[in-house]
Amino acid sequence: MEHIAHTTPVNQKNWYDRYYKIALIVPVAFFIFSMIYLFSFYQTNGDLIYKDVSLTGGTSVTVFDKNVDAKIITDSLKAEFPDMQYRIISDFRTGEQHGFSIETQAESSKIVSALESKLNYKLDEKNSSIEFSSSSISSGFYQQLRFAIALSFILMATVVFVIFRTPIRSLSVILAGLLDIIMTIVVVDLLHIQLSTAGIVALLMLIGYSVDVDILLTARVVRTREGTLNQRIWDSFKTGITMTLTAIAAAAVALIFTHSVSPVLSQMFTVILIGLGFDIINCWITNASILKWYMERKESKA
Repeated sequence: MEHIAHTTPVNQKNWYDRYYKIALIVPVAFFIFSMIYLFSFYQTNGDLIYKDVSLTGGTSVTVFDKNVDAKIITDSLKAEFPDMQYRIISDFRTGEQHGFSIETQAESSKIVSALESKLNYKLDEKNSSIEFSSSSISSGFYQQLRFAIALSFILMATVVFVIFRTPIRSLSVILAGLLDIIMTIVVVDLLHIQLSTAGIVALLMLIGYSVDVDILLTARVVRTREGTLNQRIWDSFKTGITMTLTAIAAAAVALIFTHSVSPVLSQMFTVILIGLGFDIINCWITNASILKWYMERKESKA
């Protein structure tokens, strides 16, 4: 029974031995496209992401009105507030509208006055919720979040180097985590998602999750001596892909239930889902192929 548990099918092993280096073309192509896109995006927008009012400063207004046509209202305000974004608030089970929410970088007095003229009634604490954040405070908070991501990545890299001590082993783990973040940001930009603080936090969570699975793979391949190299990779894959698919399923269910209820949680789970998808590629193609290449060279010299 022990032999069966650790045996990889011969055809599968032969296929993997033949094509694992060629498979690296996939993440390399993604990486080249991502870097070109992000360079172009930065030249155009002055940053790597679209930011919402929580990161740029501005006003968020939520109107609790079941009967108003939010699209007509917001379309009529687009000329005066071109950066305005809106979202319908509805019940998940029935689909019944409870209201709508808009965000713009304009001052609260201007957008509230414009809304009142379109709605034909006064906005107060009973029928609306109004939040305003200054650009200086939001900008400072955004800088702190960027620093937190950079610091967490540096600390993660330090821990990985301490654990594995060899540059190739450590760099393969770090590279996989870095690619997860880069590729996720590209897709978020392509979808024109305006990241909030929740989206940045989701990127931080991705760093920890991707490294967790990559460390699992690297530790089993490098430090375990049971079975062949392919068998160790295959055993790691069975455990790691189960972890990732479970996380994807949980995030997908959470996204379904929060999509029309909480834009903050909805964005967080969306970013996590995108990142987990890329983590499958970067862990089981990028990291696994680099490790296999390294271990085969090491064994051939021994």
